[in-house]
Amino acid sequence: MVKFDNMAFEKSIQLSPNSLNLFLECPHCFWLDKKMGIKRPPPYPYALNSAVDSLLKEEFDAYRAKNIPHPLLAENNIKARLFSNQKLLNQWRNNFAGIRYFDPQLEATIFGAVDDVLEFEGGKLAPLDYKSTGSRVANIYDRFQLQLDTYTFLLEKNGFQTTRKGYLAFYIVDKEKGFIDRLPFRKEIYEIDTNPADIYEIFKDAVAVLRQQAPRPHSQDCQFSKWFNGAKSFNS
Repeated sequence: MVKFDNMAFEKSIQLSPNSLNLFLECPHCFWLDKKMGIKRPPPYPYALNSAVDSLLKEEFDAYRAKNIPHPLLAENNIKARLFSNQKLLNQWRNNFAGIRYFDPQLEATIFGAVDDVLEFEGGKLAPLDYKSTGSRVANIYDRFQLQLDTYTFLLEKNGFQTTRKGYLAFYIVDKEKGFIDRLPFRKEIYEIDTNPADIYEIFKDAVAVLRQQAPRPHSQDCQFSKWFNGAKSFNS
């Protein structure tokens, strides 16, 4: 039987937007993942998406260094500039650092790794997230909303004013143009209203679940419950 140091765990609770999304999907899977290290089967690795994400960061940083508007912002009449503090942005982008907030009452940390940040008049900030897809249209999922809400929450907790908006920059594979040794993309950007007020309650509830000695039942619509129960019975 594996012994678990609950006190040590409680002091090290760190939750990201992906963690909060898992909690909302199924508290049982969330508890197993974050407390016991029992994870859902991983999805197919999206190496191409990661490569596009890395190239976009380089592209946006090149415009940032020249202090000129990125064409995607100019073409869509978004009156903002790219966040000018490259050193701080690099920290916020780092998956092992990110932008974070430790809550002394919960004794837990919430953090996220942003793709980019826009700066508006008066110094107000808004998160910008890159999305690449092979679908014909840009699909805005609930988890994207949660992600932008969390980034807005973190920016405000770190002392920055925000516009209470977030932006999704979609790079959609344009299949009509063919391949021709290059993968053509159609670019679209969407403005999303953000509500950071919800994030603290989700964060608090998720931390409370992790401090329980046993998990809650699987959510009714959890697609992994049958897989988990089957694996458990196979190993018993």
